[in-house]
Amino acid sequence: MRILFACMVSMETMDRPGIYSDLLRELASRGHDVCAMVPRERRSGLPTEFSDSCGVRLLKVAVGNVTKSGLLEKGVATLSIGGRYWSAFRRYFDDERFDLVVYTTPPTTLCGFIGKVKRHTGAKAYLLLKDIFPQNSLDLGMLRESGPMGLVYRHFKATERESYELADYIGCMSEANRAYLLEHEPWIDAGSVEVNPNSVAVAPRPVPDVPALRAKLGLPAGEMVFVYGGSLGKPQDIGFLIECLKANEINPVGYFAIAGAGTDRPRLEEYFSESRPAHARLYPMLPVEEFDDLVSSADVCLLFLDHRFTIPNFPSRLLSYLKASKPVVAAVDPSTDVGTIAEENGFGFRCGSTDPDEFLRACARFAPGTAATMGAKGRAYLEENYDVKRSCDLIERHFNG
Repeated sequence: MRILFACMVSMETMDRPGIYSDLLRELASRGHDVCAMVPRERRSGLPTEFSDSCGVRLLKVAVGNVTKSGLLEKGVATLSIGGRYWSAFRRYFDDERFDLVVYTTPPTTLCGFIGKVKRHTGAKAYLLLKDIFPQNSLDLGMLRESGPMGLVYRHFKATERESYELADYIGCMSEANRAYLLEHEPWIDAGSVEVNPNSVAVAPRPVPDVPALRAKLGLPAGEMVFVYGGSLGKPQDIGFLIECLKANEINPVGYFAIAGAGTDRPRLEEYFSESRPAHARLYPMLPVEEFDDLVSSADVCLLFLDHRFTIPNFPSRLLSYLKASKPVVAAVDPSTDVGTIAEENGFGFRCGSTDPDEFLRACARFAPGTAATMGAKGRAYLEENYDVKRSCDLIERHFNG
């Protein structure tokens, strides 16, 4: 097949591991002609550029600064993205006919562009639905259904519906995600919606030298080490994370290592600066190799989600943990099923995200031996359910032939 992939995640090459680069390399390795369109923000100073990378034709489209920018700049950049993608498409791919366009949401920024591509090429479409937007922002109070923000909310609801209407098939992150979508959008054909979660290229992983890694990272050798790495923003409820760290200082169950970046990281920095906890450490956003070392040094890894969510979420960081054979504690909202998946398959425990004592009790259920055994079960679950080969199989079965 000739496949066009479009998303809003920057990728300069296809040789780095990632949920999208792994997917595209696997599709290309199966003999498909794969083209990918990704953003290249203005701050890079680089123009729109076409190249070949790992068997994928990669078109990096110059766009405005969508991330790490002020509200006005981000708004203008976001509104112009669809037009910039379409202009780049007409310049580089106008004479080509695609069999399939694969796109991701959120954001729903590219819906107009996807519609034009379908009409122009006659391609079918597969949506990789990563989150339910704008309901996720409504849950956290970032949007409102009424007042001035209600206009924004209704706009995004319209583009959300458009993103579903464009799709011939929709791949959801989990069974709870699929059930939520069909309950709240009953007009969608249930036969067109399946579970096709984030996935990665699975390869053998060297056995880490944990004592050496802990010495390098400044972590205690003789304690249970719990690691959280990733986004530090509103969805993770950093206030709850801080309360958990405070409770652990009173009745410690282990040592907590936190790494990442996000809008609420300053709250963590303030806590560490003022309280100087003895049983926790805050790292900066680490390069990929150093983050992998941090995860490898852990006994257990952590997931946090705000208790106010009414939509099922699926934290992508889970895959990094399972690749490293680490079990998890999932402190999540009642709607999210990732903690239930972990418990039912023996690689973690679930708890709510309102009670720090409940969280610490979940952490205390681990011992070094049980953590390693449960981590091995997590790795096996990854290989069976989150291998990129499985994701490609799901997509191909609808369109090949």
